[in-house]
Amino acid sequence: MPKTVECPPTYWFHHCRFLSVEKIENDASARRIAASERRLRYRRAYYIVDVSTPVDLAFGFYQEMRAFYSDVFELPLPPGHRFPGGKYRLLRQRVSELSRVLDIELLEAPAARTDELTLVHSSAYVQKVREGHLSEMEQRRIGFPWSRKMVQRCLRSCGGTVAAARVALEDGLAVHLAGGTHHAFTDAGQGFCVFNDVAVAARTLLKDGRVHRVAIIDCDVHQGNGTAAIFREDDRVFTFSMHGDRNFPFRKCDSDLDIPLPDGTGDAEYLETLQSALNHQLPIADCDCVFYLAGADPYVDDRLGRLSLTKQGLAARDQLVLRTCCQADVAAVIVMAGGYAPNLNDIADIHARTVAISASAHGGLLRSPEALL
Repeated sequence: MPKTVECPPTYWFHHCRFLSVEKIENDASARRIAASERRLRYRRAYYIVDVSTPVDLAFGFYQEMRAFYSDVFELPLPPGHRFPGGKYRLLRQRVSELSRVLDIELLEAPAARTDELTLVHSSAYVQKVREGHLSEMEQRRIGFPWSRKMVQRCLRSCGGTVAAARVALEDGLAVHLAGGTHHAFTDAGQGFCVFNDVAVAARTLLKDGRVHRVAIIDCDVHQGNGTAAIFREDDRVFTFSMHGDRNFPFRKCDSDLDIPLPDGTGDAEYLETLQSALNHQLPIADCDCVFYLAGADPYVDDRLGRLSLTKQGLAARDQLVLRTCCQADVAAVIVMAGGYAPNLNDIADIHARTVAISASAHGGLLRSPEALL
């Protein structure tokens, strides 16, 4: 006679890979099923297994949240450069530790292809970057000296977001431990941004016919001017930027929705403003995919931030955005964007908390008020 188990009234499998429901005759049978790891296609839906009375054990698997990294392709910078390139390796180490207790699978980011890049960037600009023909002025505007390693790193940083976007449409959510290069324009880079990874990923999904409308929620402290310019005439993409009013870039481009914040804005005002925008001004429910730039630079101790959010406030911000996506049943792609605190551990703490909250959203926990920060 099959073994029975007592379970809570309902199990929720949110945006999971649900493989099978089996009658488990005995422990040996359970081990055989676990070992087989039979794989079905992802189903973007909520699976409810009603076990309000003892029943034969419902047995299934779910896929870990997939997170892409590119820090193994190091960005060569001169001594004293203010870009904190070391944060990416430190972040991956933190996420590797998190994966012991959370369901996270780390994957190396692929390089973006030329045909993907040219959905956003001009062929001439892509060629100049690849072949090292950027002028001194163009390199200064970007903020990085050209090198072949720089090119490889930027291709991987862009490709990681494209890969995460494709995965998010299957899993419901995916993360890139870099990305958010929102100052890159069609034919020029700026502010540590060479290629606009989110724009390339959004255009790739649109070209493939996998989505029809996209929203970009940019919570980096600096306005996403490149992203706004790229999608100015594209009504398939809704651009939203919430940023410091008196911060870089000083010549901003109009997003579909911009919310400039005064210097010193703290947790309470920031979260109230963001909540109102999410509830009343963003068409998330009408979108197939949301890209979320979870910048660490609104942090109170950030060198380039000028806002005053705490780590707890930034975590609450992440929860607000991701809970909204989960409740709307919209795929979410999370990228890290900026972070310039003097202590790299502070940046890694903030980004790692974003990844942990994303893993909770992937598991469906953010649909519940008991979700942990």
